[in-house]
Amino acid sequence: MTRQPIDASAAALMVLLCGCWGLQQVAIKVAAPALHPVLQVGWRSLVAAALLMALMRWRGEGFSLRDGRLAPGLLAGLLFASEFVLVALGLLYTSASHMVVFLYTAPIFTALGLHLWVAGERLSRGQWAGVLLAFAGIATAFSAGWAGSGPVAARALLGDAMGVGAAVLWAATTLVIRGSALSEAPASQTLLYQLVVASVVGLVLGLWWQGSAPRAPMAAITWASLAFQSVAVTFASFLVWFWLLRKYLASRLSAFSFLTPLFGVGFGVLLLGERLAPQFIAGGVLVLAGIVLVNLRR
Repeated sequence: MTRQPIDASAAALMVLLCGCWGLQQVAIKVAAPALHPVLQVGWRSLVAAALLMALMRWRGEGFSLRDGRLAPGLLAGLLFASEFVLVALGLLYTSASHMVVFLYTAPIFTALGLHLWVAGERLSRGQWAGVLLAFAGIATAFSAGWAGSGPVAARALLGDAMGVGAAVLWAATTLVIRGSALSEAPASQTLLYQLVVASVVGLVLGLWWQGSAPRAPMAAITWASLAFQSVAVTFASFLVWFWLLRKYLASRLSAFSFLTPLFGVGFGVLLLGERLAPQFIAGGVLVLAGIVLVNLRR
């Protein structure tokens, strides 16, 4: 199947998805006092998997473990689960604003991977300049943490590094989907593999770290956060994302998500009162500029 350039419909969907994804870091942070972030990943994946299976049954969609997609499906699921475990753990150490910027360097790693392994996704000179600019932005943003001292600064740097690691895993997930039998699979099947694996990994690790009892009373905001993460983010938005991956060029879609850090930083400042160091702001601008350059047509 030949992928298409981004059109107006895809652009509108991506703006909506970016707003949703930009808010999820804030949602995890809000619910963290009651539920360990990794346990949130497990619960939201389990709920979303149940919703997805109900949708597939209503549509009459089949699912087989013998269609040659089991191995890449499990691999994509493991990468997906590992990405969100790193995001969840990183939010224990760094701010939601930092996490969303570092996580959404994923388009840079995706573009590099597609350039190396997928024909028709080669980078132009201008796009290579964007890659270098984005990496300079990552280094500049990290310098905000190095400028501090003591255990608080060290914890923030660890959380930031987890964000970059999660970005690499997200890019790897995209490459596995594009380079395997999953590239022609229904979006629901691709997502189901990832949700099932993420639910198992998240629940096992989360219960191990936290135990079965909540760390604090389950307030209404905690339930609202879990509902948003389960239905809006993990179920609906990812289903739309994988559908877009089947129809449009992956590097263009990934690069278009440069809007997500803008939403995420804005939500972090407005809803959590987070403060941004000048070095981090400068680094974030460089990252966004690099992602825009990567997204430019040759």
